[in-house]
Amino acid sequence: MINKQVRVFGEVLFDQFSDGQRVLGGAPFNVAWHLQAFGQPPDFISRIGNDTEGLLIKQAMLNWGMSIENLQIDPTYATGKVQVAVVNGEPHYDILANQAYDFISVTQVKGYRHTPNVLYHGTLASRHPLSAATLDKLVIEHSGKIFVDVNLRTPWWQPERVKQLLDRADWAKLNDDELMQLQPVQGSLRNTMRLFRKNHDLDVLIVTCGERGAVAVNKQREFFEVVPADTVSVVDTVGAGDAFSAVLLLGLQHGWPLPLTLQRAQAFASVLVGRQGATVQDLSFYQAYIHAWQLD
Repeated sequence: MINKQVRVFGEVLFDQFSDGQRVLGGAPFNVAWHLQAFGQPPDFISRIGNDTEGLLIKQAMLNWGMSIENLQIDPTYATGKVQVAVVNGEPHYDILANQAYDFISVTQVKGYRHTPNVLYHGTLASRHPLSAATLDKLVIEHSGKIFVDVNLRTPWWQPERVKQLLDRADWAKLNDDELMQLQPVQGSLRNTMRLFRKNHDLDVLIVTCGERGAVAVNKQREFFEVVPADTVSVVDTVGAGDAFSAVLLLGLQHGWPLPLTLQRAQAFASVLVGRQGATVQDLSFYQAYIHAWQLD
């Protein structure tokens, strides 16, 4: 098994559903959670509040076997919370300002002795200047691949900043709606993707299309598509993209061919949507994939 560490930067929070259920979330945290379960322990860099929710996150990470070396504690700002409403099967998010993850401090980041070969980050945790500056330093000092997972949450993104993040990335993932917000349509999805990949000089661009699956294009301008099975049972789609990203990272780490990586990412995401919330607190959930993908 290849054991090259992924450094994951960004938000950890609680997704709070209208029925009162509260589930651990935040795209980077969800990805880190899945990587840990797959036997690829990440270096997760985030910040929580000095509150009950923060203690719950810390304990959940410890119980899951995750390192808390870079889980910073903020004395002022609260642990992140997001209100999630699922309307017609699609999640809608109400994201609060000034959460602990907005204040990830570069001076408190530990573990520079490590040399992870992939740095993964999203776009939400870059909305505040302090966390943005920390991410910028991590990017400058990183010598491996950079994977940016675009999540455009209005009003918490600026086109100039997202462009900067994409220009520094090697791999990028976003959904088809986000692609159209960032790149004028070029007659077809493939033409738009081709130009977008070229404009940002990406090695690989992946565009997810909901129930229609996903499309990827590489630097050789080869396209690959994957479509979910007709039998997929959907409870909610919260975290589906993060599950997809986690397996993309596995493929990047283990050198899987891109078509195989896409197939495995789609298979895992298709199972996750059959459960509520973005994280699963049951290691047996992952065992079939670990065995089939020879991760053990």
